[in-house]
Amino acid sequence: MTQEGKTQKSKRVRIAEAIKRELVRYIEGKSDETYVFASQKNPKVPISRIRAYRVLRAAAAKAGLEEIGTHMRKTFGYHFYKQTKDVALLQKLFNHAAPSITLRYIGINQDVMDNAMDDFSL
Repeated sequence: MTQEGKTQKSKRVRIAEAIKRELVRYIEGKSDETYVFASQKNPKVPISRIRAYRVLRAAAAKAGLEEIGTHMRKTFGYHFYKQTKDVALLQKLFNHAAPSITLRYIGINQDVMDNAMDDFSL
C-alpha cells in the first residue's frame, strides 16, 4: 500500500512481473538501508532530482530519444493512456475526480489540439 502525498489517499499498486524481476536482481545483496538510487559521492543519501534528470537524459540520448519526461507519474499516465485508451482506469489510478482532469494532467488535450492543427488545411 502507498499513500499519496497530496491527497493522503491510500492506494495499492501492482508492479508488473518483469519489473519485479529486474528490481529483485538490482537489489540482490543490498541491505534494507541501501538506497536504490544512491549518490556516488555519498551512498548514504539518495541521488537528487537533478541528478536523476541528468541520468535519464543521458539514457534517452543513448536510446535515440529526443524527449523524455522526468515527472514519472505523468509520463506513466501518458504512455498508459496511449497504449490502452482507458481514461477511466487511469482516472482511478490517479484518484482524479473526472476524466477531463486526467486527460489535462497527462497532456492529451494538448496533443489532440496539436494533431488537429497539423492536419488542418483550407
